[in-house]
Amino acid sequence: MTMTDPVLVSVRNRTGVLELNRPKALNSLNPEMIDIIRRSLEAWAQDDEIEQVLIHSNSPKAFCAGGDVRHAREGIAEGKLEKVDAFFASEYLTNGDIAEFPKPYIAVIDGVVMGGGLGISMHGSHRVVTEKAFASMPEMNIGYVTDVGVAYAAQRMVGTRGVASPGLAKFWGLSGYRMYAADMLWTGVATHVVNDAAELIEAAIERGIDAALEDLALPAPQQPAPLEQVAKDLEETFALPTWEEISAELDKHPNIAGEVRRLMAAACPAAIVAANELYEAEAAVDDIREALLLELKLGMHMYRRPDFSEGVRAVLVDKTQDAAFNPATTEEVDAEEFRAVLNS
Repeated sequence: MTMTDPVLVSVRNRTGVLELNRPKALNSLNPEMIDIIRRSLEAWAQDDEIEQVLIHSNSPKAFCAGGDVRHAREGIAEGKLEKVDAFFASEYLTNGDIAEFPKPYIAVIDGVVMGGGLGISMHGSHRVVTEKAFASMPEMNIGYVTDVGVAYAAQRMVGTRGVASPGLAKFWGLSGYRMYAADMLWTGVATHVVNDAAELIEAAIERGIDAALEDLALPAPQQPAPLEQVAKDLEETFALPTWEEISAELDKHPNIAGEVRRLMAAACPAAIVAANELYEAEAAVDDIREALLLELKLGMHMYRRPDFSEGVRAVLVDKTQDAAFNPATTEEVDAEEFRAVLNS
């Protein structure tokens, strides 16, 4: 290992430590990073000297801003689809490994966590955030779908709310809404909130995660989380099975309709419809590996469509935010295209 590796791997006091080390790219996950994480977890799962795993970032801005979809777009443009397929397959296998990891897996999130960053944090036993953390799934804006197991896990998380909400989960995934600490704790995206990430990391390594959280975890906020205040309307809307029904229902809820439409104004119409079908399909499965396979099948279909390369160009390459998606409206999208892929 060198200090220029994109993930720094160490063992400290019976703790396997993964330090994301690609700060200029906000720790966007590339194939090398996924490979390092996966190989480390495979070794530590079998090592009796390792009692827990802790993953964190050395960037004050970001835990991880997602998968490196610019790299994927370049591979598509160069005709190297097999390499793009291999990257996403490896990433999703790693997400499953984290979900099934037999020891405490602690993600310490300070700053932004999006997309693939949630895939290497949200499936772990401990998801500890600071007040500076925010979580989002912005895939709709690049012509892609909610992936890395989030569509599966978010529909089943309980949080301080005390009950899972598939409708809220779907809203979050389709809209790109940014959850901050209060929402993350309430929905279950986070398990704990702390004041200082570095202090928690050192305490967890020194004394173990449970003892560290006993001292450092903040109490649940007394004020309702922002999502809590509109949960009923969001659930009544996004729990419906098709995007056509959701869109029609949304207009009956004026207290949320304007904000939801604003959040989704730049979203790819085909991606919206496809992601809705994915959420419905993942609600019906009982195993995260099965859910990740659905995501891989649909994902491979989505990034072979022109909308993906166009969306990545507009959002991440040129940063002009002027993607010309085709079809241009959800009314022109046939959901059967995506149902057929999911059922294949």
